[in-house]
Amino acid sequence: MNKPDNHNANLQIDNLSMTFSLPDGSTVEALKNVSLNLQQGELLSVLGPSGCGKTTLLNIVAGFLAPSEGQVVLNQHPVNGPDAERGMVFQQGALFEWMNVRKNIAFGPTMKGLPEKQINQHVDELLETVGLHGFGNKHIYELSGGMQQRVALARCLANDPDVILMDEPLGALDALTREKMQSLILKLWKETGKTIILITHSVEEALLLGERLLVMAPRPGRIHKEYHLPFAQLGVDADLREVKKHPDFSKIREEILSMIWEMEEEIMGKAI
Repeated sequence: MNKPDNHNANLQIDNLSMTFSLPDGSTVEALKNVSLNLQQGELLSVLGPSGCGKTTLLNIVAGFLAPSEGQVVLNQHPVNGPDAERGMVFQQGALFEWMNVRKNIAFGPTMKGLPEKQINQHVDELLETVGLHGFGNKHIYELSGGMQQRVALARCLANDPDVILMDEPLGALDALTREKMQSLILKLWKETGKTIILITHSVEEALLLGERLLVMAPRPGRIHKEYHLPFAQLGVDADLREVKKHPDFSKIREEILSMIWEMEEEIMGKAI
């Protein structure tokens, strides 16, 4: 796939706050004063302890939730709900079990009313891109977890979104499959030029896939620290196992682990 030049995605997250009301009348402040600016083609990973608002932030950017305060602006217009310009990949593929692989990938373009010949050509390209050539007529239940996530990625790309949002997309995969999928995400990032925001609980994965990395702190959810890292760029053309040998990789991993560990202890109110 060729890197597109017809979009100039610029995602602005301006002073977002989110407060949830509970049935007992109390409230939970999930996010407070979160601001961030992403240019087209940036790959951002976000991690932090449970309750830091990672998924809430992603759902607001996706348009699934309306923030209590602040706004999200993409391509100079506010985000007020779901839209094809923002594609979502979930931890479980959320695929249509009654459709085969081709029909799953073609669903978005078909709903747009694009010509069948154009759709078929695009689906063929995407199957090749995500390594599923020859699997187009397979049923979803016939695929492994990793292959299903490849379908989910292809279905997302079929809508040509400006921004791809990933909520723990590799969390349910075994270690070997997860590593292969990490390499695929980096490949797609460079080939498509898409802006990507990836939520993960894995510090190692956040380091490998985050050109920028946010560590969030909880109660309320806020940006605690930001890193600008070389590992995603290195991983495009190198074995990820070699990237992990970079002298700064272990150092930053341990720094972030200690950071999150301290947050967890604070949440628990005692040493673990």
